[in-house]
Amino acid sequence: MTGELGQLALCFALALSLVMAVAGLTGARSEAATARAIAHGATMGMLVFVALAFGTLTYAFVTSDFSISGVASNSNTLKPLVYRISGVWGNHEGSMLLWVLVLSLYSGLVAMLGRGGERLTSAALGVQGMLAAAFILFILFTSNPFLRIDPAPFEGAGLNPLLQDPGLAMHPPMLYAGYVGLSASFSYAAAALMVGEEGWARAARPLMLLSWIFLTCGIALGSWWAYYELGWGGFWFWDPVENASLMPWLVATALLHSALATEKSGAFRTWSLLLAIGGFSMSLIGTFLVRSGLTTSVHSFASDPTRGLYILALIFCAIGGALALFAWRAPKLQGGAAFEAVSRETMLLLNNVFLVAACASVFVGTLYPMVLDAMGRDKISVGPPYYVATFAPIFFALLLLVPLGPMLGWRRGNLKEVLRALAPALGLAVIAALVVLLVASPRFLTGALAFAMAGWLIGASLLDVLRRRGARASAFAAALAHAGLGVTLMGVAGTTLWRSEALVVVGPGELMHVGPYTLRFDGVTQRQGSDYRASRAHIALMSGDQVKSVMTPEQRIYPADGQDVSVTAIRTTGFQDLYLALGDNRGDGRWTIRAYVSPLAPFIWLGGLVMGLGGMLSLWGRLRVRATLPATAAQPAE
Repeated sequence: MTGELGQLALCFALALSLVMAVAGLTGARSEAATARAIAHGATMGMLVFVALAFGTLTYAFVTSDFSISGVASNSNTLKPLVYRISGVWGNHEGSMLLWVLVLSLYSGLVAMLGRGGERLTSAALGVQGMLAAAFILFILFTSNPFLRIDPAPFEGAGLNPLLQDPGLAMHPPMLYAGYVGLSASFSYAAAALMVGEEGWARAARPLMLLSWIFLTCGIALGSWWAYYELGWGGFWFWDPVENASLMPWLVATALLHSALATEKSGAFRTWSLLLAIGGFSMSLIGTFLVRSGLTTSVHSFASDPTRGLYILALIFCAIGGALALFAWRAPKLQGGAAFEAVSRETMLLLNNVFLVAACASVFVGTLYPMVLDAMGRDKISVGPPYYVATFAPIFFALLLLVPLGPMLGWRRGNLKEVLRALAPALGLAVIAALVVLLVASPRFLTGALAFAMAGWLIGASLLDVLRRRGARASAFAAALAHAGLGVTLMGVAGTTLWRSEALVVVGPGELMHVGPYTLRFDGVTQRQGSDYRASRAHIALMSGDQVKSVMTPEQRIYPADGQDVSVTAIRTTGFQDLYLALGDNRGDGRWTIRAYVSPLAPFIWLGGLVMGLGGMLSLWGRLRVRATLPATAAQPAE
């Protein structure tokens, strides 16, 4: 009955999402209080039934119910419990159910936290209901996770070994909580266009922050997984599916800044609406890339063209409908408030321009090869050189301006005073560049520029903290997020420019050298895991004749899946990583070993954590204010 219960729950959820859509849009009229109450009730009911369907599917995976097709294809009894649970979203059908669950959770938050006015909240719930209905229909007709197979196999095929990792157990839910969460901002923007009420940016901002935090942490976690799990030694490869999460993050970051200006001074009203539409549009495009079958990636799901066409039609309806609504309402929209050329608004405007331009460069680099392929032209690959030439200069220009915004006043500022106040940060930037040029080997001008920029960001953030001392903790959110960017920049520069590599074939007792390290290969032993067999290398890290530590990279074979997976070994000092991967067996006890020394690699993920903490501080401060003041009096915490 497991599959039937889940199927029934989804059908009830579909019915309630349709009620939610109709009642929510009807409740946008000032006299329709009953419809608004129905929309709120339908929202919570839909959440309950979607959660029941997801819980039912999870139970099927945990109990190894192989009569359900998805369980048989993505799990087996040998899997540890954590990977049987993560198998729920380790496939297309289950991940789409997770997608709808996250959408339902954000719909519930809109219903519970909505303070922008009853009509605005009701219209936003109506839009959320339409989105939920579309995706539940997609699941039921093209991606049903509860399909039965008869006869049921005695054993399942198992989860893709690459996905059997704690990081990947957490990475997809975090990403979904991020870019699916942008649906709430999209719905609020559409609702504002429908009912013409102000205050949508303030109402939506907590949900913008929540989705941005999850998206930031999800991208950082996925980058860490790619670094240590795939055996490539890098942290970002401009994979189309990686880019599918980066593009919404760039637009969401622009939206956060633009909505703050809209809320504080009334500037960028139309721009914020467009960014809210654009952020969720990027999320839908990312969903299409992952599930259309157009990309070949370790991140993507094998999908038939029907699914891709459905998602493409959904993108056309959602984006096209929102833009048509915007075009219809544009003549009636109020213009943004006036501000001087030197003001915080100007800096935020430039910030948004550079973020959108950076997103556009990634968008072109991701989709251009697919367009050529669809036109029957020669297949091409757009790799790091393209992004270094396009994305990097735009982002550097953005980082140069970041410290100026928090120091300038709203509507009017004094640039000379701000530059004078930021002089210590400029000094730190110069010192950082000189230290890199004098100490680092080999010398790279780009490395000096990167560390100068990092010093500029971190120094300005420290000055901002000192300027706000004594204020509430949430006042330091922007400084923390900007400092995190600087920390990540140092990590990216260090591991990209000064990484040492070695690829050698060694036998027992032989030495190899990589960077400042001397390693001794002590052979390979075999071991049996829960659902795999492993060849484990024993590599001693030497200090003279003494063994400092032993590192054990592995090659694992998963018999149920017929796949080999490399499990790397990483030793970190916090400032530098020694990274080892076991390669091919060359016979006579000799194996291929790949070794990397990556300076400052941990700073990449430390910076992401710091940025996420900055977002959490801002969200905490905003919710604290909303909890203590009535809706009409709540003011932003920044």
